[in-house]
Amino acid sequence: MGFKCGLVGLPNVGKSTLFTALSSLPVERAKFPFSTIEPNMGIVPVRDERLYKVAALVGIEKITPATLTIIDIAGLIKGAGKGEGLGNRFLAHIREMDLLLHVIRGFQAPDVPHLAGEPNPIRDIEIINLELILADLAFLERKREKVFRNAKSKSREAQLEKELVEKIYEHLNNGKPARSLILSAEEKSVAGGWQLLTMKPEIFVVNIDEKDLSVGESETVRSVKRLSKKTSTPVISICASLEAEFEEMEEDERAVFMEEYGLPDTGLDRLIKTGYDYLGLITFFTVKGKEARAWAVKKGTVAREGAGKVHTDMERGFIAAEVIDWEELIKAGSLTEAKEKGSIRLEGKDYLLKDGEVVLFRFKV
Repeated sequence: MGFKCGLVGLPNVGKSTLFTALSSLPVERAKFPFSTIEPNMGIVPVRDERLYKVAALVGIEKITPATLTIIDIAGLIKGAGKGEGLGNRFLAHIREMDLLLHVIRGFQAPDVPHLAGEPNPIRDIEIINLELILADLAFLERKREKVFRNAKSKSREAQLEKELVEKIYEHLNNGKPARSLILSAEEKSVAGGWQLLTMKPEIFVVNIDEKDLSVGESETVRSVKRLSKKTSTPVISICASLEAEFEEMEEDERAVFMEEYGLPDTGLDRLIKTGYDYLGLITFFTVKGKEARAWAVKKGTVAREGAGKVHTDMERGFIAAEVIDWEELIKAGSLTEAKEKGSIRLEGKDYLLKDGEVVLFRFKV
């Protein structure tokens, strides 16, 4: 498992083009709003060279990488929070995401209309953020009635929920997204179940012109970065049309073109790295039978919880975890050599898993 991210933004900013580039799945693209009605989904394998090296070392051909699920959600417009432009339908899809990729138009194309007028990144960001805030306010208004009714019981949980609804509602009413509100661990746990749109992590993805790749950072990207500093929102610039062309090329041809454009990696690679870092994810590997597999989990995941990601029986009957860093395993030359050298450690249920470790779970049910 990896994470599920949704492409959001105004219509005609290049979300469907970007989806095709990232997922290698063709979708309908058009120069008019709402060409995407139902969300398109692509499950993309996360290429991790460490996994391939481990698999090669132990002689395994079946490799199962972690995955990134990308959802192309139809463009939102002003009034979406009140249901305009199929807003309610589209906003419901966003609630299911782990991460929002807020696509911003940074390209010039006179033949592709922009609903908000001339492309203006700051204004466009504000339109989307306002609609998400309004949708969250509407959700909390509906929730308040039930919460206030429950608070009459005077129970601690009911009082906490009542106070939390009021705190977040006031914050949103001041035009600020819920993710920028400082909450306790307990409050985060309660609010997490509400699936607030503005509580979800967000990355700005600026869809730039191909010509901007040769001039360094465009003014659009710089303006978005200046805005992002206020909210500590990561910013990635991608030329979606060019990335889509890359996906149609053979690997050697793609490498030549990427070198010409001065691109050290693909947009997908940068997106995955930024998403993993922002969501606090790490990857551990398992080697069992004829399969080498990667698992993405949150930093702070203990061995027993990691075992549960592999199979619920492993968590239930957890005994211990045999652990070795992937580089140590490569240096040892084989699992047998690593065991003989004492490089494989035996860890208990509360051991914190680390990025790049190869783990064998011992369990009994």
